[in-house]
Amino acid sequence: MLNPFSLAFLVALVAMFVLRLWLAQRQISHVIAHRATVPESFADRIQLAAHQKAADYTVRRTRFGRIELAVEVALLLALTLGGGLQALHDLWSPRLDGLPYGIALIFSVLAISAIVDLPLAFYRQFVIEEEFAFNRMTPKLFLADFLKQAALGVAIGTPVLLAVLWLMEEMGSRWWLYVWLFWCVFNLLILFLYPTWIAPLFNKFVALDDAPLKARVEALLSRCGFSSSGLFVMDGSKRSNHGNAYFTGFGKSKRIVFFDTLLGRLQPLEVEAVLAHELGHFKHRHVIKRIAMLFALSLGFLAVLGQLIDASWFYNGLGVEAQNTAMGLLLFFLAGPVFTFLLTPLLSLLSRRDEFEADRYAAEKASAKDLVAALVKLYEDNAATLTPDPLHSLFYDSHPPAALRIARLQQV
Repeated sequence: MLNPFSLAFLVALVAMFVLRLWLAQRQISHVIAHRATVPESFADRIQLAAHQKAADYTVRRTRFGRIELAVEVALLLALTLGGGLQALHDLWSPRLDGLPYGIALIFSVLAISAIVDLPLAFYRQFVIEEEFAFNRMTPKLFLADFLKQAALGVAIGTPVLLAVLWLMEEMGSRWWLYVWLFWCVFNLLILFLYPTWIAPLFNKFVALDDAPLKARVEALLSRCGFSSSGLFVMDGSKRSNHGNAYFTGFGKSKRIVFFDTLLGRLQPLEVEAVLAHELGHFKHRHVIKRIAMLFALSLGFLAVLGQLIDASWFYNGLGVEAQNTAMGLLLFFLAGPVFTFLLTPLLSLLSRRDEFEADRYAAEKASAKDLVAALVKLYEDNAATLTPDPLHSLFYDSHPPAALRIARLQQV
């Protein structure tokens, strides 16, 4: 029986679905329309064949993204209004109660989601990425990654969920505040543990042994007043030809990590400029600001859940008769993204602002010209389209469009 909240959920879901399909179609049409010619600002740097490869890759991924979206929406409806969660409750409630029931219910949904996503992930990796010569992964490695991720999810997720469900049951009406504090501590702990304990489960990290490059990088770190626990090269090439560099960790556990594919493509001055950009994020405290924003949003969301957890209309409106903390937690995290989807462009805007700030810092501490050269190579190597639809980019893109980003760097 549908109630007013059911109708609100359906309206929000349909609106999100239609908006995402419309944005995807805009992206496809715009990229195809500009496929025949390299943008004038890149004409002397990017070959037409590379530009067309990027266009085709973007279109291919976006078209497949529409299928993934349809599957995502269908699964959400099946679990909620379709009765899937209620069926899982009926399966587990005669056999388990309390915390074991909650763990079984939540892991059942996670397992179903993983099983549904598995063939989609396989197609992305071994059809689309293979078609554009990016895939370096074998089916054996794909399966090993899947099993490792599942085992890690169980190993970490079980105690975390037990703690959250216990706090929800035992801490009274302010349980959401205690859960938030626990969640913050857990996330900070993961930031410390990830570089040395989790990441090595999936990739091999070796110390950077290119002496001239290492000396250049260390000189840059000194100029920027930045310290890290080491410079490492990651074997990203065993999975993909895409290149990247990133910081990981927090405090004294910070690491600088270069993909081997990146070092194989960029010149030392270009690597220095890319690293200076990443240092700009730390200089402007973007990482801390994003963590603070994540914590603030999570506090707000948990406070809302605190008001919904005992509301029967919330459960009934999403197709569930059973009312308990584990079910309430599941429903909230399944339905929440439907209602918060319109926050996406705001978060994207904040991220693009941070990227511009980091670019300016890189231009000051290294070279705007070298950063431009590096970005052009990365756009080409990663088949990133130079002509995204402006509205699609405004809504989704965490990084500024290539033409705008490079134009700003050339003005520095």
